[in-house]
Parts: sequence; C-alpha cells; structure tokens
Amino acid sequence: MFLTLVALLIFGISYIFIITEWVNKMSAALLGGFLVVIFGIMNQETAMSYIDWNVIFLLIGMMMVVSVLKQTGVFQYIAIKTAKLAGGKPFRILLFMFVITGILSALLDNVTTVMMLIPVVLLITNELKVNPVPFVVTMAIASNIGGTATMIGDPPNILIGSSTDYNFNDFIINLAPAVVVIMIFSIGMLYLLYRKGLHVSNESKSRVMEYDVSKLIKNRTLLIRSLIVLTLMMVAFLLQDTLHIESASIAMTAGLVLLIMSNRRKVDQVLMHDIDWITIFFFIGLFMIVGSLQERGLLSMIADKTVDLTHGNIKYTSFAILWLSGILSSIIDNVPFVATMIPVIKSIEIQIGLGKIDALWWSLALGSCLGGNGTLIGASANIVAVGIANKNGCKVSFKQFTQIGILFALMSYLVSTIYLYIRYLH
Repeated sequence: MFLTLVALLIFGISYIFIITEWVNKMSAALLGGFLVVIFGIMNQETAMSYIDWNVIFLLIGMMMVVSVLKQTGVFQYIAIKTAKLAGGKPFRILLFMFVITGILSALLDNVTTVMMLIPVVLLITNELKVNPVPFVVTMAIASNIGGTATMIGDPPNILIGSSTDYNFNDFIINLAPAVVVIMIFSIGMLYLLYRKGLHVSNESKSRVMEYDVSKLIKNRTLLIRSLIVLTLMMVAFLLQDTLHIESASIAMTAGLVLLIMSNRRKVDQVLMHDIDWITIFFFIGLFMIVGSLQERGLLSMIADKTVDLTHGNIKYTSFAILWLSGILSSIIDNVPFVATMIPVIKSIEIQIGLGKIDALWWSLALGSCLGGNGTLIGASANIVAVGIANKNGCKVSFKQFTQIGILFALMSYLVSTIYLYIRYLH
C-alpha cells in the first residue's frame, strides 16, 4: 500500500509541474520516471520496458523529415501562394490558412505545422495591417482538428497507434470522416465569427499581391528529392500491414535518407538544432511514470470504477470516455492524459470481456485530440503557436484563445458523439 501511495504521489507532483510548467516539463517527467526506480516501485529494467520505443523513433524520424523540408522553403511558398490566391482578402486568407493548416497537420504533425506557418501568417498580417490574433488562434485550432485524422498528426494518436494493433489506415478510415465533418462545421463557424470583422486597405492588399513566390523555394533539387521520399513514406504507411514494418522504422528510414540527401556532412547540426529532444525525453519520462501506476494496479482500479458507473454498457462507456477526454484535455495537456488512459481502456476491455472495442479507442482519440482546442494549455500546438506570436509582438491572451477555442471544442464533441453513435453504437 505504501509503494502505491508513493507512486500516486510522484505521478501527482510530476503532473502538477507539467501542467503549470513551474519547471521544464522534460525535467519533471524524467525526474518522476527515475524516482519510481529510486523508491523501489519497480526496478530499472521494468521501468525501461514501459518506454514505447516505436513512439520515440517515429517522432524523431518525422522531425528529421520536417527539418529537411524546412530547408527547401516549401512551407513559406504554400502560405504566400495561398495569400495571393485569396486576392489579399483577409477573411479568404484566414479561411485558406485554416484548411491548409488542417491538411498539413494530418500529413505531418500539428506542432510542426504551426511552427512552419505561424511566422509566415504573421508576416502577411503585418503587411495587410490586420489583427493577427484571429489567424493565430484559428490556425492552432485547425492544427488540432486536422491532426486528429491520422496516426502521425497528433501525439495522442501516435500513443494510441503504438499501444494497439491499429495501423495508419485504421486511423484514416475511422477518424478522417469525423474530422471532415468537423472541418465543414468549423468553416461555417469561421464565417459567422470573422466574415465582417477583418478589413484591409487596397494599398496593403497590393503589397501582398506583389510577393514573388518563386524566390521562396531555396533549393528546388532538394525539394524534388524530399517530395519523392515523402511520397514513398506515405505509401509505406498506407501499406504497413502488407509490408509488416512498424511506423517508426518507416519514419526513421525516410528521415535518415533525407538527411543524407540534404547535407551528409552536417547531420550533427540537424540532430542538435532541429530534433526536439525536450519532447523526446519528456515522453520517455512519462512512459516510466505511467508504467509505475500500471505496475501498482491503480489503472485497473480506475477501469473497474468506470465500468461500474456505466454498468459495462459500451455506448455509455464510449460517450463517457469521449467527453471526459475532451474536458480534461482542455484543462491539461492531452499527451500525459492519453498515456494514462491507454492502460485504463485496456483494463476496461478486459472487464467488459468482448476483446478489443473500437468505439472506446476512437472515443479516446477524438476526445483527447479535439479537446486540445478548449483552452490555450490544452495542446502543445496551441502553446507553440501563441509563443511564436508573442515573440513577434502579437500578444494572445489565455482569455482570447479560450473564448474562441471552447466554441470549436464543444462543436467537435457534439459532432463526435453523433458520429460514434451512428458508426459504432446504434
């Protein structure tokens, strides 16, 4: 009992530090991970066995891919080209950037997408002399919605995919239809919120239209090579079951090939500056902490209580997971929450006794990914987007983000509830 209380205490304190960012989240997670070993909750070998290396290397591989793509200037090209196609009209730009952010977040990942596109949209809004806050907030929202559609789009989905036998195709087939509907409703909400609120002078509009987009592509040869490798990587993801190759091996192979193609003599520079080692080690520590809860049986207890409250009814259990995931992911970062919930759902499946229950897993994915839109601290992409904006003189407050984000989050929960009922639970 004593060790169980210690494990719970380490988890709780680490969680508070992660949420409040009173200390660096990587430090909090890693310290918590090794404290469970120091206090004898489990030995080092057991703790290390809880680390999901498929997730770790998938993240590293995707970071390598994006690092090389960034060198080509393709992200800036897409953004400026979009502004010109919109005729310099701010609402059209906002609408186009929303859709592009959603699509790229599904293909790459949401944090990377906002890192690439937010600086560019700030440049455009500066030239247009229009308020950048709606652009920053809605692009962060779009990144969370789009990232929900695929296994690699949002870290919670990476965790779920790696902890189950769901592959890249399964995520697209089961989540993309809901995401498409949510995107359509989101566009309607953008129309209601911003159609009449964004104004720009003809002079400012003409400045954007004069950008020479051809100069934005810095290395055409590397871009062509990158697109070929990127296409092969996506095909491999789609044929994952046939090839019998894990997603981490596909992503790492693509990333390393691109690194060698881009500049084989400066690989160390990419590894030093473009790989987010803080996030990588954060995941490692988090896996160890959550493993300690599983080791002490705490997660099985949570599963038992959930089944008791819903009387083992799959419909009620799925809806409970969806809304609980959504609400809690709005308040706290969705990554540690999902890492905690994965073994809980596995325990619930055992309690119900019907094998793997698809509705439970897709409820967790939809709730946790879309719930990130509820508040500024709900998802890493939100914090990254607002942080970039703040550094460039655009102040986005917690209130400004949340009063818009919560509207999109609630709409997403409602659509997801209907979708889950129609597809899996009626």
